Amino acid sequence: MDFQYSEKTQDLINQVRTFINNEVLPAEHTYHEQLQKSPWETPAVVHELKEKARAKGLWNLFLPKEHGEWSPGLSNLEYAPLAEEMGRNHFAAEVFNCSAPDTGNMEVLAKYGNEQQKEQWLKPLLDGKIRSAFAMTEPEVASSDATNIETSIKRDGDDYVINGRKFYISGAMRKSCEIMIVMGKTDPDNPNRHQQQSQILVPVNTPGVTVKRPMYVLGSPDAPEGHAEVIFDNVRVPAGNIILGEGRGFEIAQGRLGPGRIHHCMRLIGAAQRALELMCERANTRVAFGQPLIKQGSVREDIAKSYCEIEQARLMTLKAADHMDRYGNKEAKDLIAMIKIVAPSMAFRVVDRAIQIHGAVGLSQDTPLAGFFAYARTVRLADGPDQVHMSQLGRNLAKRFE
Repeated sequence: MDFQYSEKTQDLINQVRTFINNEVLPAEHTYHEQLQKSPWETPAVVHELKEKARAKGLWNLFLPKEHGEWSPGLSNLEYAPLAEEMGRNHFAAEVFNCSAPDTGNMEVLAKYGNEQQKEQWLKPLLDGKIRSAFAMTEPEVASSDATNIETSIKRDGDDYVINGRKFYISGAMRKSCEIMIVMGKTDPDNPNRHQQQSQILVPVNTPGVTVKRPMYVLGSPDAPEGHAEVIFDNVRVPAGNIILGEGRGFEIAQGRLGPGRIHHCMRLIGAAQRALELMCERANTRVAFGQPLIKQGSVREDIAKSYCEIEQARLMTLKAADHMDRYGNKEAKDLIAMIKIVAPSMAFRVVDRAIQIHGAVGLSQDTPLAGFFAYARTVRLADGPDQVHMSQLGRNLAKRFE
């Protein structure tokens, strides 16, 4: 693997970094002010920034080049450092129309959707006109094993009828969320547990859909995205809303989650990098016991360890992205699992050190550290908990020596 970014990639890195530094970071205070007035509305400043980013061609950078007309033509390896830059700010990814869960949903529709589904839902998502959610996790079952999902999707004439309860459905609290991809069972008695599930498109305004409440994350509502509890009570949608066909839900989920996992890792490296930079600034300027914090050996050690850990995770992420480009997501599954285990824990440790060096202000709204902390901890569960990835990775590695 070439450790030097191509001229094209470096130019894009510079463009994204400049835009974030000049436009996004100065808007952080305005963003939080506007959010307090209407927590589930996308702040107006984000809409303004999105228009500026799109005008510069910094738009939908995440979508792999195999999707042709929908894609800007970047490989995973080319996108990785761009996503890292976006991770330096809580809402920057949205500014470039590269935020979860929309990225995963757009990839599903681009890869598996039919022409009608693409026209109705993919286009407005690619245009940044609407937001979306992916409804898989359920409170009553261990959703780390997706075959446990109990929500029912039953065919009734020209429709499907959906019943179930989902929670921690990211993005579903936002008022601009118009469509959900819902995973449930169309064939619960199929002896193949991986062919029981299907995925179906459900507009949020469909009768019987109730967004019941926001599920908090470490005490925060995590607005404007929110993570909703959603009830589906005899929700009826056209049969044409099924994606790819009955029994293909687990297959779609696996195709969706691979890129989603590594995208989280890319952004977390950016969050950790910014935390490190803030840590260094604080250590150089904060005086305690008559001298700057940087004079303390423990502070120097925290900075050094953080730098090493970020660089290790960055290189592993780039290797996984390169492997995805060369051999496909399935062949890269072990590397994706590795970085999904490593990056969130790395970011969690680095941000924790940064908070400690900042003292009480590190817990406050005056730095991005508390948000980074919650994000890193969340991703240790999102898209599969650490234990699942370690179990599967260990099994796969051991098989090579049978």
